[in-house]
Amino acid sequence: MTRKYFGTDGIRGVANEALTADLALAVGRATVAVLPSENPVILVGRDTRVSGAMLEDALTAGISSAGGRVIRAGVVPTPAVASLVVAAGADAGAVISASHNPYQDNGIKFFGASGFKLTDDQEHEMERFLLGEAEVTLPANPGTSSTLESAVETYVDNLVTRFDFELSRFRILIDCANGATFRSSPLAFNRLGADLTVINADPDGFNINDDCGSTHMRRLQEMVRADGYDLGFAYDGDGDRVLAVDADGVLVDGDFIMAICANYLKQQGKLPLNTIVTTVMTNLGFHLAMKELGIEVRTTAVGDRYVLEDMLAGGFSFGGEQSGHLINLETGTTGDGLGTSLLLLEVMARSGATLAELARVMTRLPQKLVNVRVENMQGLEEAAGIWEKIDEETGRLGDSGRILVRPSGTEPVVRVMVEATTAELCDGVCDRIVAVVEQSLGVAG
Repeated sequence: MTRKYFGTDGIRGVANEALTADLALAVGRATVAVLPSENPVILVGRDTRVSGAMLEDALTAGISSAGGRVIRAGVVPTPAVASLVVAAGADAGAVISASHNPYQDNGIKFFGASGFKLTDDQEHEMERFLLGEAEVTLPANPGTSSTLESAVETYVDNLVTRFDFELSRFRILIDCANGATFRSSPLAFNRLGADLTVINADPDGFNINDDCGSTHMRRLQEMVRADGYDLGFAYDGDGDRVLAVDADGVLVDGDFIMAICANYLKQQGKLPLNTIVTTVMTNLGFHLAMKELGIEVRTTAVGDRYVLEDMLAGGFSFGGEQSGHLINLETGTTGDGLGTSLLLLEVMARSGATLAELARVMTRLPQKLVNVRVENMQGLEEAAGIWEKIDEETGRLGDSGRILVRPSGTEPVVRVMVEATTAELCDGVCDRIVAVVEQSLGVAG
């Protein structure tokens, strides 16, 4: 079935345009309808966007009108919702967030009772209700709504107790993106004794991800380098991603973090089948490094749900994406920026190595990624000229590079990614493909 509402990470759109209060209400009712319990308990959390409260109220109204019971967790990171669903014994969890997108966007994504995201089948069934192909029967008595006190503290307690080290020797700078981690991450680092400085932890509803967080690393890099920090961390708006910066201000992205942690987990005997799961976006340098370390790499389509599906199917416990969205099933059921930060710090604490030293585990091949905003993203699959150009440029690269062109699952863009042995070659191939994409699909205004 073709999806109208659900993308690779729930429902997303501009608040009050594509994602309205009416839609959120309908989503709440549909959620109750697809869950197996008669009066399901659904825990709801959100990030700091100005539209979050409106959508939370509408979603809550939809759930309760269909007989469900809502537990409001307030502003908490996405991984906190996954954790709290299990702790509260709820039937599902909902997160109102658009992750790393600007404040105008928002979204709704779901977790099941086990803390893992809802299945494709459940989302397909919800689509049927949203499209009017099935009707929600409203009970005579609506459900209830209550507030979960100390939700942030409960999440942090549950996560921190999984790590046995302290951070007093580390001077750390963190960027909370004016998003959902603005309370949880400082709380966790302070409890572990870090010498901590926090920036972008003053959300006003409009400044989430605004020139800050994991999509805007410049300020963090400059401050870490200039002020003598050992390292820095930057989270995205909903806290399921993190990128790091070493003491020299050099970016350490998800590929490097995965490589460092996979090597450590293997040494600790905590990497089942010596295998890690990642996506097609992961740099070729990562694959070469893992081969040297005797770690098998499994590759999926882009999206943490696909990484997780492969992990669960194969009995693996660690995987993630270049974006810094890493999943460690030893500490949680979904991507967790704070959890990833603590694992990376554990490696540093136990090894005595700096982040720059640990990052030498891999060498990145030149890579260029361009997000092309197009008028007709749906026409990509049938655009013969684009695929002919890709075949031509792939032949030019041979075995020493690769090309990936795909539609985004969350934005109206086509992503063009090229890797090659030199930056000059990489840029040339990428620019030529982008030009054909723009010509074939039109450039959005």
